Amino acid sequence: MQKLCEKTLAELSKLFHDGEISSREITESFISEIEAHDEKINAFVTTTFDLAREMANAADARQKSKKLLSPIDGMPIALKDVVCTSEVRTTACSNILKNFQSPYDATVWKKLKNAGAVLIGKTNTDEFTMGASTQTSAFGVTRNPHDLKKVAGGSSGGNAAAIAANFCAGAIGTETNGSIRHPSHFCGITGLKVSYGRVSRWGVMPMASSLDVVGPMAKTVEDCALILQAIAGRDSKDSTTPDADVPNYFQNLDRSISGIKIGIPREFFSNGLDPEVARVIAAAEEQLKSLGAKIVDIELPHAQHAVAAYYIIAPGEISANMARYDGLRFGEGARENSLEKMYEKSRHDGFGDEVKRRILIGTYVLSAGYSEKFYRQAQKVRTLIAQDFENAWEKVDAIFSPVSPTPAFDVGENLDDPVKMYLEDMFLAPSCLAGICGVSVPSGKSKTGVPIGTQIICPAMCEDRALQIAHQFQQAAKS
Repeated sequence: MQKLCEKTLAELSKLFHDGEISSREITESFISEIEAHDEKINAFVTTTFDLAREMANAADARQKSKKLLSPIDGMPIALKDVVCTSEVRTTACSNILKNFQSPYDATVWKKLKNAGAVLIGKTNTDEFTMGASTQTSAFGVTRNPHDLKKVAGGSSGGNAAAIAANFCAGAIGTETNGSIRHPSHFCGITGLKVSYGRVSRWGVMPMASSLDVVGPMAKTVEDCALILQAIAGRDSKDSTTPDADVPNYFQNLDRSISGIKIGIPREFFSNGLDPEVARVIAAAEEQLKSLGAKIVDIELPHAQHAVAAYYIIAPGEISANMARYDGLRFGEGARENSLEKMYEKSRHDGFGDEVKRRILIGTYVLSAGYSEKFYRQAQKVRTLIAQDFENAWEKVDAIFSPVSPTPAFDVGENLDDPVKMYLEDMFLAPSCLAGICGVSVPSGKSKTGVPIGTQIICPAMCEDRALQIAHQFQQAAKS
């Protein structure tokens, strides 16, 4: 018999709304699973079981009085540990913030609370979200539930592992360069990278402010739509959120995709693509054709430069954003007899190697004499990449591609080769630089049994279209 924690968010929501089960029963099912298995997976940095029980009891009271707040009322949700919460610490999985507790809630968590969501815990991430494998966390590696020798992907690897291991009904992740879609691909779940500005970033610890987005992760596309409906929209505290109506993300989910034009950038299928990924991609392409989609070859000529451009632009913004963690305003301050020594020791002891590496790169590319040579040139490449997508939208409605060139790799692999780790983002960086949306969907498995995902990319603010195509693909794959 299927456990409650194994059901999708949509299935649990229906059972709860129909009065067949309580939020407390749902919550206890997830808590039991976490207590039994998270010691070996390490998906959570902080669990909030007492708070979750209180919130579940409140949801049950609303259900009895028929005053439920939303479809996700009473549903246990996890938050990546960069989302500020006044109830519990937010560490960014860094030693410099290991005891930090925010005095306020991030807008995304405030919206979820207003929708009745239940907070079950804060999940592991690469330190300050800098990484592609959730191995740079100060709280240890998160392992892939499908194979504990493998990584969960990053940087939202704690979320992906928690959902795959049936520890929560859904989660809130962040993505700067693949950090939602990449671990979703590795762990066999669904992850939505929203358009820049679609969801408020206020109260979420920044990495690179012109790239960061906040989005849902869950078992299915339908579940992601349920969460997105609750968190999308304008926020006066975040000027990047447009003053525009939030569409109904369920309106088109069940509509046929027959006749929809889907572009495939063949340059994404050149050297470096693992044969196992290529096999799954080919099968998924045939599945889309069987649903009536029209496959069109397209070109994204500047996409090959996206990783290089990203790793100049993002570190530049990281260097500026990380300056606040000095041990005085934010962070654990070292006791020294001079301000300069305090800064030096606080940051030396508080930051891990990857964070230090990106700060140093960013400070270099922004320095006098080099900002024109590197940073501004990278911004010009970013503009060209965005124009490539604009040209593509004149021909197609969506783009289909791999998420990553490989399936999940072993824990410890690539840690000594940051460039190889950065190349995990080669199919993700172009859409991040362009600020458009994309959804990673489980599409198959490797011969060793680890999941492989594919992604649907759509124009900015067209999450409804991406969700529709992905949902139709996902439903067909189940049948």
